[in-house]
Amino acid sequence: MIKYVPEMTSVVLEEIPGRLTLAVEISNCQGNCKGCHSPFLKKDIGEELTPAVVSRLVKENFGVNCILLLGEGNDRVALLSLARCLRLEFPEMELALYSGREQVEDDIWEAFDYVKTGPYREECGPLNHPETNQRMYYRGEDITHRFWHKKNA
Repeated sequence: MIKYVPEMTSVVLEEIPGRLTLAVEISNCQGNCKGCHSPFLKKDIGEELTPAVVSRLVKENFGVNCILLLGEGNDRVALLSLARCLRLEFPEMELALYSGREQVEDDIWEAFDYVKTGPYREECGPLNHPETNQRMYYRGEDITHRFWHKKNA
């Protein structure tokens, strides 16, 4: 079972480049990132995230064109099943996953259009920092550089 925290679900503009994204925080995080901004997500909290729940969230947030799962939880079979169901119900919608692991399996790459890999490391900075260890991929292509905004002189 995949669980999410309803009160942390929101529509965001900067997590996925060029997309109006429904961001869903997943609990039961398996990572141990020093400096994690949401350590409470390691706990078994929230409600079950089902295709019906995501369908309702999408309908409540008109205009979203991407669904982002912020975390994998601890049930890989349920995660991949959810992605398959969302593909069927929303074929025009792109799917994204913030994994946090260094490497993910082929079925993750196949299930999601966007995949962010790498645990957060304070000394490297977040995805928008050029020295980050994290990577964002779009259908296998590294697009991390798109997060590195140039400062005006």
